[in-house]
Amino acid sequence: MGGNKTPAADTPSIASLLMAQDPARLQVLMTTLALANTESQALLSEVLTGSGPLGTVTQGDPMGAGDAFGQVGMSLARNPMALMQANMDLMQGWMGLWQEMVTESLTAEPKPEKDKRFSDPEWQANPTFKFIRKAYDLNARWMMSLADRAPDIEEPIHLRAKFFMQLLTDSLSPTNFLGTNPQALKTFIESGGESVLAGIRMAREDVRKGGGKLHITQTDETPFKLGENIATAPGQVVFRNDLIELLQFAPTQETVYSKPLIIFPPWINKFYILDLQEKNSMIRWLVDRGLTVFVVSWRSADGVTKDYTWDDYVKKGIYAGVEAALQAAGAKSLNAVGYCIGGTLLTSALGHMAATGYDKIDSATFFASQSDFELAGDLKVFTDGPGRNYVYGIIDNHGGIMPGKDMYETFNWLRPIDLVWRYVIDQYMLGKDPRPFDLLYWNADQTNIPGPVHKRYLSECYAENRLARGEYTVLGETVDMGNIQIPVMLQASKDDHIVPFESVFRSAKRFGGDPTFILSGSGHIAGVVNHPDAKKYQHWTNTSLEAGSANEWLQTATETPGSWWPTWWAWLKPKSGRKVKAVEPKDMGLGAAPGSYVKVRLEDIRLPPL
Repeated sequence: MGGNKTPAADTPSIASLLMAQDPARLQVLMTTLALANTESQALLSEVLTGSGPLGTVTQGDPMGAGDAFGQVGMSLARNPMALMQANMDLMQGWMGLWQEMVTESLTAEPKPEKDKRFSDPEWQANPTFKFIRKAYDLNARWMMSLADRAPDIEEPIHLRAKFFMQLLTDSLSPTNFLGTNPQALKTFIESGGESVLAGIRMAREDVRKGGGKLHITQTDETPFKLGENIATAPGQVVFRNDLIELLQFAPTQETVYSKPLIIFPPWINKFYILDLQEKNSMIRWLVDRGLTVFVVSWRSADGVTKDYTWDDYVKKGIYAGVEAALQAAGAKSLNAVGYCIGGTLLTSALGHMAATGYDKIDSATFFASQSDFELAGDLKVFTDGPGRNYVYGIIDNHGGIMPGKDMYETFNWLRPIDLVWRYVIDQYMLGKDPRPFDLLYWNADQTNIPGPVHKRYLSECYAENRLARGEYTVLGETVDMGNIQIPVMLQASKDDHIVPFESVFRSAKRFGGDPTFILSGSGHIAGVVNHPDAKKYQHWTNTSLEAGSANEWLQTATETPGSWWPTWWAWLKPKSGRKVKAVEPKDMGLGAAPGSYVKVRLEDIRLPPL
């Protein structure tokens, strides 16, 4: 029959591990297990009440989760047939589950597991765990369906109810509890209880580092040092003001294209996501194509910049960066890139340039960036009335600054299975030490945001969609995206949970001229930063934007394996000018790349007193 082993054959079962214990050791294990299970439930409570948006439900419900659930309940009460159908579906599901568990052969071939949480063989081989998992799936689907069945609730309420219900169902997964996580139980038995003891110690350390609030450590940060083993592309800081440092990177070719490229990354994170390692550095890849590359490094908000406005970011960020790059390169015009919120800022600045006749940006590319926020996804939960007021309260309670640690938690809770519960299980239940990972180091290296900038972004962009509607003002001018006539390319990622590709598609159609839309595989980071040498994912192209929706566009798009960068370069190269002799970045006495602003950590910044 061949030598292939099933996963169950390679992994000892809980029953076999228990049978191997002598009575005395077994009694000690059972006593320790009871205590550890109590600790794990207390830890779960701490995660839910002390971290992320779900914790606000137990703190006066400032984000209106309880209100949203209540309105769903009242809607179903007003529509008894919808409620009856929901309950009938649940009952039928349970009847089907009991029938399946009674009649299904335990020797049946295991089905491929799509949900990584349930990859341990015990979930299929052990009837008890199999039932627990299927019951959880059944109840979770029913809970998630309730908001969709409520026929007369407003869309913001619907979105809020779905968001918080998803957080709730994710938190109730049996994998999050020691007593119903077979992998954790087996590790507990094999280690003699040491795994849980190590996990509790790590949890306590994370609470200590969080100042009494659980702040999950996702990675071992000690091996990383900026400029030494990450963010190592050689270059110079060629300009600095109170808001930005402008980095110019050293050429690797004897000749370069005459038009430089300037990149405006988001100020919510630091720029070196584009230069983590040599093997995946977008900055190095672009330099190797023969481009003179400039990147803006934003200053983390502090006592100097806490009152800066959107106009300050346009003036001291976009305009100042463009002028400094042109002077450093000796060029008359350039091409620009905006990533995420950096792209929203760039769009608003391009609208101002169109209104005032400023013509020094010849083309613009946008990475995972939206300017039409009608379909902006789960983040809209934070921009309706209760969500926005909650964020405003955080800003007001921190001296007018949006703290980076709160932004970090928010983005983690947009993907809680991967960015919260995975680490609760691996570290606090399995006792694994965090591993070094450059991407997670960057993810944890957060920045503060000036309150006025963040408030305006949430209110006028997300909540009121003024930029897309031609009602947004920049430096005293009302800007209209339709007047932006330069060539633009907008990249989106198919699985982006922060900037949905449907939202980017709508944004593309707002530009004047002849915009180009390109869709890549994966999500907000990996979909953008996907070096061609990795030969990962795929991308889709379609020259027509006539489709009514992004999904319709995708149906007639051409799929190409691998990174979208070469397709972008084929678009950008003809717009980059003639070849000229390369010149090394000038030493302006401001230091070498990656500069000084990027090295400032949150713990280095003294926030203004309340």
